[in-house]
Amino acid sequence: MTDARLRYGRASLALSFLVQGVAFALLVTRIPAIQDRYGISDGLLPAFLAAVPVLAGVASVATEKLVARVRPGVVLRWAQPVVMLALLGVGAGSEMWQVALALGVFGLAVGALDASMNMMGVSLQRAYGRSIMIGFHAAYSLGGIAGASMAWAGAHWDLSLLVSYLPAVAVLLPAALIGSRWYAEGKAGDGVTAAGGGQGASVPFRLLLPLCLVMAFAYIGDSTVSNWSAKYLQDVLGGSEQLATVPYNVYMVTTLLGRAVGDLGVRRFGAVAVVRGGSVLAAAGFAVVAVSPGAWWGMLGFTLLGLGLCVIVPQTFAAAGRMFPGASDVAVARLNVFNYVGFLVGSPLVGALGDAWSYRGAMLVPMVLVLATLVYARSFGAEPARYGGGHERARAADVG
Repeated sequence: MTDARLRYGRASLALSFLVQGVAFALLVTRIPAIQDRYGISDGLLPAFLAAVPVLAGVASVATEKLVARVRPGVVLRWAQPVVMLALLGVGAGSEMWQVALALGVFGLAVGALDASMNMMGVSLQRAYGRSIMIGFHAAYSLGGIAGASMAWAGAHWDLSLLVSYLPAVAVLLPAALIGSRWYAEGKAGDGVTAAGGGQGASVPFRLLLPLCLVMAFAYIGDSTVSNWSAKYLQDVLGGSEQLATVPYNVYMVTTLLGRAVGDLGVRRFGAVAVVRGGSVLAAAGFAVVAVSPGAWWGMLGFTLLGLGLCVIVPQTFAAAGRMFPGASDVAVARLNVFNYVGFLVGSPLVGALGDAWSYRGAMLVPMVLVLATLVYARSFGAEPARYGGGHERARAADVG
């Protein structure tokens, strides 16, 4: 594959990550408005919210089978417009069945999109021969910040959901379709598997399990911040309602900053060291949040969380690609399911512990889970696993 083709492929995939960050942020930050528009009760809302990651997990598993027949780029090219149109459908409906249908389509498309995007990212990283995976997730964080800002503007100006979503969809959907012309995946000559990702090779779950646990732990931490940071700062640390809106924005900005330099850290120090450092930093952030005497100390804790958690997820996908170089698409699809497992477990877990015990104590649980990543850190530098009757020698550790 030519250098120009790799560069164009990298840029077009980064655009897809950014577009997805915008779409997801526009959805989750307007949940109160969605609830009001469709008259969804507080008791029914959790079922609607849980349906999205459940269906996304189902679609991620289905994508594993689908890429045995078509390339991940084809899946991504079709899944991303469906995500954008489903988002528009959420804003355009008026009946509860309409929003249920739109959210269902959104969840299924997101699962296929997340899996195929990360498959392609792993493939391109192997073609490059160095760490670039964190940069793709940095583009997602940038999109999340942009989407949250658009949602804030829509809420501030009291715009309808449809009016809030339409400009983003009108601009980003055509941009994503045009960008998809330059999607690129590693070929066998680049030291990576060809389309199909070695579907005939097995991916033993016992070997993938450490990375699955790390993925779930990271998303438990992430969902804790996204779902509980505002309530925690206001109700536990005594911050104002206005200040309570800041921690998640701070978290997203520090996530972007950490991911912007994360690939350089992997190239300099190796993936194992970067993941260990991120885990310790994230655990320290949860500890600061748990013992904070006031709101500003809490803000410091959420800042540390963003800097620590930001490197773990992209490096987990990259590690799966290194561990199973002949079946990376299968490994990524299965690993991606635990993204949604962590998302589903994190928020209810903290809420239940907060109600039964205390919210300060509840923050210690994701802290311990993130620290558990240290136990599995060696998996991020593991050599390719034995499967399919063969064994490949490892490359130099962490060159990606």
